[in-house]
Amino acid sequence: MGSIDSPQTTRLPSPHNPPLKAIVIGAGLGGCAAAIALHHHGHEVITVLDKVRQFGRLGDSLGLGENAYKLLERWGCNLNEVKAIGNQSPTMNIRRWRDGKILVEQELIDMAGYIGHRGDYHDIFLKWVTERGIPIRMGCEVVSYDDVEPMPSITLKSGEKLSADIIIACDGIKSLARILVLGQRDDPISSGYACFRAFFKPTLDLKENPLCNSFLKQDSVNIWIGPDMHLIQNTLRNGEEFNWILTHKDDGDVPESWFQPGDMEEVRKLVSDVDPSIREVVKATTACLDWKICYRKPLPTWVSAKSHRIALLGDSCHGHLPTSAQGASQACESAGVLATCLSLVDRDDVKIATRAYEKLRFPRTRQSQTNGEDLRDRWHNVLKNVENEIEIDPESVKIKNRWLYAFDSEEDARARWREIEDIVRDEFRSGKINPLC
Repeated sequence: MGSIDSPQTTRLPSPHNPPLKAIVIGAGLGGCAAAIALHHHGHEVITVLDKVRQFGRLGDSLGLGENAYKLLERWGCNLNEVKAIGNQSPTMNIRRWRDGKILVEQELIDMAGYIGHRGDYHDIFLKWVTERGIPIRMGCEVVSYDDVEPMPSITLKSGEKLSADIIIACDGIKSLARILVLGQRDDPISSGYACFRAFFKPTLDLKENPLCNSFLKQDSVNIWIGPDMHLIQNTLRNGEEFNWILTHKDDGDVPESWFQPGDMEEVRKLVSDVDPSIREVVKATTACLDWKICYRKPLPTWVSAKSHRIALLGDSCHGHLPTSAQGASQACESAGVLATCLSLVDRDDVKIATRAYEKLRFPRTRQSQTNGEDLRDRWHNVLKNVENEIEIDPESVKIKNRWLYAFDSEEDARARWREIEDIVRDEFRSGKINPLC
């Protein structure tokens, strides 16, 4: 990764005259990344739309990896701003569930780069979008898509219609675009796991309680692993903010939700035998959220069938498990690839760009998704039926994300462009677009 002190702010000239016009649906992290990438590559983002009227500081911890940072820096973003809000601890520890014995210590960058509060990252991404003069319109709910050439359009709940050369749907895991554009439902499938999550500012009494304060006073990240469970602790802002996430087996039928109140009594039962140094602060937590972790089957396409000018991006087409620590980073990668592909075609060939984009991105995002599943399974199984005195091979519990970080999605798109372009053009000539899976 390049220096974070000297971002390149040069915007690339548009390869088209006039520039391609784009509409981005969803002003979350993925939508913001798409807008910034498109702007950097010389395309014109007419607007970014979001259905909510005001953003709150939602969620808890989020990580951005080096694979995202190298793109953001290239696009002219000031990385000092995201570095400042991230966890400042140089290392993290993976510990044994019952007694907290350190099984392996790794550089924190190996997990997810800088880990900060999702709301803080979102504020910075929104600022980067507005700094580029890209309008963000709140309270604009899309109710329909018209998938026509050469300018697909959307209709808002207000009745207003907007059209552009390309429409990019970054409307999240519960994407309306996925249903309207692709013509299919993909109801969530239970993963068999759920997360209890809490994020709060520790009180002075809690910080001074010797039973609770082991990890409350300075930035740190620790992970306790045990049979069918793991617990992640994240302390930010030199102890001013504290986050824990408890992933556990769950066969409940509560619908997929990020705001379902959690049962702290159930949490206290689950952590009754965990390392005392973390148990007491979790037990002292007053409230948490219960997030049912669901899968969605890989989509056969990310692009609309008629005009090929409406494309899905981010969680709307490649959602990630928390253990992947790559959801936002992969959205940045996808944004860079789509913007790059659009720069490599004539303005009448947008359909070539979008179909190349999905072919370039699908294998990579599937690898990233399954990497998170592998990590969870290793953590949840390595200590099953193992006596406490048995030494655990550190490699069996390490987070193995470095292969993800070394990748440059834009360079990969340019290097493979001719090969993928030929495949796409052959498919259009034959009249058959091959599904991604």
